[in-house]
Amino acid sequence: LAATPALAAEPKTGHALVHAHSTSCHPNEAYTRPDRRVKDLNQLRTQVRRCELSLGLKWFDEEIDNATAYLNQNYYKFE
Repeated sequence: LAATPALAAEPKTGHALVHAHSTSCHPNEAYTRPDRRVKDLNQLRTQVRRCELSLGLKWFDEEIDNATAYLNQNYYKFE
């Protein structure tokens, strides 16, 4: 969300992207474990980008922002 204001992101769209692609790599519990490495919103976006690249998805920046917004809204809750 660094490049796009947080209000412009669409968590609903991000939900569809995350559930269509990310659950093949890890379950939702990966986002709530106590020892998670992601400590802020910028790191979360970076991690979403890494996952997108490793899966060969070729998402647009808006899709990265939407997936980040969904994960933040539902799991991470960074300001």
